[in-house]
Amino acid sequence: CSPGGDALPLQRFPPSSKQPVPASYTAACQPHKLPARPLLRPAKVCQAGDAYTREKFKPQPTRDLEKEKRRLQNILATGKDEVEDGVKQVLTKKKEEEIAEPDRFEELMNEIQERREFLAEMEALGQGRKYQGIVLTEISQKLHEMEIIDKKRSEEMRRIMTKAVPVGNKSNLQD
Repeated sequence: CSPGGDALPLQRFPPSSKQPVPASYTAACQPHKLPARPLLRPAKVCQAGDAYTREKFKPQPTRDLEKEKRRLQNILATGKDEVEDGVKQVLTKKKEEEIAEPDRFEELMNEIQERREFLAEMEALGQGRKYQGIVLTEISQKLHEMEIIDKKRSEEMRRIMTKAVPVGNKSNLQD
């Protein structure tokens, strides 16, 4: 049991206790013990702690089941979640109508303006030819989309105007 991996010493100590064994020799030759594995805690110690205590039940506010049933029936019947107050429903519809169409039209106008500005900047830097085809194509696509939105708006206006002011036809007068 040599610490450096050298050969064992030639001296042999007799097993008798008459000669004392040097402490350094016995400490070096003792096999090194691995640290003992951690002791497991007994069940009583675990149960004495907070690990096994349950939280007290705290009830949440209850739902109105009948109201929930009516709401779900409306969703299944109409496909929409009905708002109880008519005022809220009207306001949300108006906001959606106002925001939906005009915003897209204005977005397209802003996008076209941004592309024109970009092209002007590139021409100022001397790279206008490089981007001119791409930017002009994007602008034409935006203009086409704006035309489609404009046609839809004009058709809706015609429908509203024809419903508001009935046009008298000769065929309607004769019947």
